[in-house]
Parts: sequence; structure tokens; C-alpha cells
Amino acid sequence: MKHFLFIIAVLLVSLTSCQKSDFEYNTSPQGNLDALWQLIDERYCFLSYKEEQLGFKWQEMHAKYSEKLNPSMSRVQLFEVLCQMLSELKDGHVNISTSLDLGRNWSWKEDYPENLNTELRQQYLGTDYHIGSGLKYTILPDNIAYVVYESFSDAIGDGNLSDMIAYLRLCNGMILDIRGNGGGELTNAEKLSRRFTNEKVLVGYMCHKTGKGHDDFSEPRAEYIEPSEDIRWQKPVVLLVNRSCYSAANIFIRNMKEMPLVTVMGDSSGGGSGLPFSSELPIGWSVRFSASPSFDARMQQIEFGIEPDVSVSLDESLAPVGTDSMIEAARQLLQKY
Repeated sequence: MKHFLFIIAVLLVSLTSCQKSDFEYNTSPQGNLDALWQLIDERYCFLSYKEEQLGFKWQEMHAKYSEKLNPSMSRVQLFEVLCQMLSELKDGHVNISTSLDLGRNWSWKEDYPENLNTELRQQYLGTDYHIGSGLKYTILPDNIAYVVYESFSDAIGDGNLSDMIAYLRLCNGMILDIRGNGGGELTNAEKLSRRFTNEKVLVGYMCHKTGKGHDDFSEPRAEYIEPSEDIRWQKPVVLLVNRSCYSAANIFIRNMKEMPLVTVMGDSSGGGSGLPFSSELPIGWSVRFSASPSFDARMQQIEFGIEPDVSVSLDESLAPVGTDSMIEAARQLLQKY
């Protein structure tokens, strides 16, 4: 993770220095919109890509949303206009944080089937499952390991991982279910990834902004996963995913796609490949935005999600009989090995 710290340090220097000179606006509605528009124009890392994929021009957004302002509008009204402008980016890492509310865009998951029934998942775990920090795990009747990790914000230690793998070592394969995992700490994603490879693996690239132009980036920096020095999993794995897998979970899926014994199954992930950074508007509201893009091992964008190796949807009609069709599809695949 040393390169992440280096990138953050570069961003801190470049963004902090530019705020003092570039973003000195008054606190009027227009002043705040001007500051927000320029901040995104100069520092957001996906503008060219979003303009191409979504068919808008950021240059036109300034006039479009300036028309919605008036000098006497309330803070609530201003907040709504600024959030509407940011929603054009369709990025869950772009937020305005105020005492009023948290401006957010969740279209990356809200516009798609959930493909997760938490009550069904709990039935597969049962009541006598093991808990190791953020990990829940059990052994299914067909000797398949079933592991649930609901958030990368939940810490996992090396001891937790070693104990889990040791307990499950006699199983024929593993289902690692991260459906609904909205992300969290990249360190947890890397730590878990390291348990599924015996050699150094190229998993992707990262860049960071070097200037105000939409395409001003550093040279891509390769990202690798090194094998853990502790016990590692040596059998087939099915990684169950859905649209609610975002941010650090999206990066974890990217990593696992490169592991030799892993099959990613389910729906496309929700995306979120930009390392977020925070700034502030003249009114005092905090703005978070994507500042450093990550790519897969072939330098392809993963901002809008990662396609699974095997597409499977949840059949809700089977819920009354306690069957999760996605878990069952994973079991069937593992039974072939």
C-alpha cells in the first residue's frame, strides 16, 4: 500500500496549494456553484470518460445549473441544485456533506436488481457459523466452504484469515459471498486477496492527476498482489457478486479476476474505481470526488463496474423453499472440480 500513500501525499500537496489561489469565491449561490464546477473541472479524474460514456459536456453544466440559482435562495435550495449538477457524473464517490444532508448518487445500484436476499443467505449460514472479525463462515453439507464478507470497513486480521483457512482446509472449494458489500478499506481488500495466490500477480494500474486538464495524468503505476506469507487457499473459489459491490469491493473483484482458481459469478459490480479526495466550498460544505483512477490488468476502465465470468441472477420464486439460486449455481460449479 506504499504507492497509495505516495499518491495521497501528492494529492494533498497539489490540491491544498491550488485551493488557496484557484478557489477563492464568495459565499453567494453563484460563488459556490462556480467553485464546485471548477473543482470538478480541474480535479475530477473521470470527466473525459464520463463525457464520452454518458453523452454530456461538463462545460455546458455551468450555464445549465447557473440558471437555477437566485441570490435569495435558501441553503436547502442551493444544496439541491449543487447535488443535481454532481449527479450528472453518476459517481457514488462524489458527495456533498452538510449539516442538512449528504448529497449522493446511488444510481449504480438503485437502477438494477439487488440479487441478494439476506434472509436466505442467513439460512445457508445457519446459527452455528464461525465469526472472525468481519468474516462469517461455515461448511455446507456438500463439503463446500461458505464465507460471507459484508463490508470491507469491517477489519480482518491475519490471524482471522489463517484460522478461517485452516478450519476450511478440507473443503472441496469455497464460495466467497460479497454481495451487498459497498466497500470500505482498501487494505482489507488487499489483505484478503493475498490469500488466493502463490505468486506475485499484476492486478491493475492507478494514475493520479498532475494538472488542470481533463487528461492530465501521471504514467500508470502497476499494482500487484503479493502472496501472503501465511496459510493460503489452494482450491477453487466462486466469488459471488452483485451491483451493490462498490469501491473497495470493486477493486477486490478486479484483483480476484486475476487469481488462477477464482471464478467471479453473479451480476456486474457497481463500480467506483476512483480513489476519493475531499475539498471544501466557500459556504463550508465538504465535497468528496474521485481524484485517482484505477484500471484493471489490461488498463481497461472499471469505473462503471466489472462483468462476472458467469452471469447468474437470483430467482426469488425459490425463496419460499429456502433456495438461493446464486449460491446453488456456485455449488454446482464447484462440484465439477
